[in-house]
Amino acid sequence: MTQDIANIVHSFFAAIDARDWTRAETLMTNPFHLDYSSFGAGPGADLPPGEILTGWKAMLPGFDNTHHQLGALSIETEGNSATVRANVIATHQIKEADGGDTWTVYGDYVLVLVKDGSWRIASNTFNLHLLTGNSELPALAQARAA
Repeated sequence: MTQDIANIVHSFFAAIDARDWTRAETLMTNPFHLDYSSFGAGPGADLPPGEILTGWKAMLPGFDNTHHQLGALSIETEGNSATVRANVIATHQIKEADGGDTWTVYGDYVLVLVKDGSWRIASNTFNLHLLTGNSELPALAQARAA
C-alpha cells in the first residue's frame, strides 16, 4: 500500500515537470486543498484542480526546465487516508540565451491522500525553507508563458 502511495506522489510531480496537466489532474481530488501560504500566496484554499492547473500553466511552461526532487517520503496511513511528508528541492531554469539562470526553491511538502477506489492527492501544503538564484525568473517565466 505505501508503494502505491509513493508512486502517486512521484507521478504527480513528474507530471507537473513534464507539463502533463491531464495526468496531474487525474491524481487530484476535487476539491483540492492547496496551501502555499508560507510562500506568500495567501491562505490555503479548497479549489477545483482545473483552477490550480490554470495558474501553474500561466508560469511553469515559461521555464525551459523544472525539476521537483523529492527526498525520502515519510508515509503514515490510517484507513483510507494517508499523510506524506517530503523535503523538496524545486529547480526552475531558463536558458542563458534568454538572459536567464536558475531559481531554486527549498522546502517540504505535506500531502494528504485519500483512497476512493484508488489513491489520489487531496491536499498539498508547501513549507518554504529557502530561495536561491535569480529571483526575477518567475516573472520572466510568466511573461514567456503568456
